[in-house]
Amino acid sequence: MDPVLSGLTLVCVVCVWVSSLPFAILTVRCKPYIRGFFCSDESISYPYVKETISMELMAAVTISSSIIIITTGEAYMVCTKRIYSRSECNNYVAALYKVVGTFFLGSAISQSLTDIAKYTVGRLRPNFLSVCNPNMTLLNCSAYQQADGVCTGPTKSVTEARLSFYSGHSSFGMYCMVFLSLYLQARLQAKWARLVRPTIQFFLIAFALYVGYTRVSDYRHYWSDVLVGLFQGAIVAVLIVRYMSDFFKHRPLLLDESETETERKPNIPLTETEPMNYYGSRSVP
Repeated sequence: MDPVLSGLTLVCVVCVWVSSLPFAILTVRCKPYIRGFFCSDESISYPYVKETISMELMAAVTISSSIIIITTGEAYMVCTKRIYSRSECNNYVAALYKVVGTFFLGSAISQSLTDIAKYTVGRLRPNFLSVCNPNMTLLNCSAYQQADGVCTGPTKSVTEARLSFYSGHSSFGMYCMVFLSLYLQARLQAKWARLVRPTIQFFLIAFALYVGYTRVSDYRHYWSDVLVGLFQGAIVAVLIVRYMSDFFKHRPLLLDESETETERKPNIPLTETEPMNYYGSRSVP
């Protein structure tokens, strides 16, 4: 493999890894900000209910949709010679590498931004008291209570109950769906796709919005958490596509070698010229 190409690949991998470090470190090593509460606060007194869409289900839908759309789209573009690579790698592999690398970098950035906000703010979820199940003998409900050390619920669940702002489901789901929508807008330009393209885009965005709605109805987030998450995911996707991808780059169609040779050496018709005299000037009868 070309050393330059190997170096660029390594740089891309390192960038994705570094961008995901805040997300990984905060999730594994850190604890969220311990925010107190009032016993009479009704905004955190909602019951605990089962999630309509779990993180595993949302990841399965978004990742499978991304794989199907991107692999199919790049195969179509390469087969129709609408995109091509000058590298030594296979055109399809090179095209797929660019899109997938860009997608994963944006995912890492989006998740890191989300977790930085979650662990810094430490906003209590609407169902916090149900999950915390505080020991009432340790509480003085006439004053502001520190939540640390008073919860009897599972430690992992209590930690999750302190990560309300902002919604990770909403930010990640909206990032994936806006990214795919913009990808389709750039790649699916055939005449037959005039209505197919916006239809697919509608269902992608609708799924992301539905995920956000369920986070409110399941008492996992406040509406403001979901709104900020949707906004952040969309902004990251737009910026990644605008400044890091080449989706909307104009490319001339790749011509065959025979066609290129013909264009390089056009046939110029030879015309008869008037005879020259000894001094190089035209003879005048």
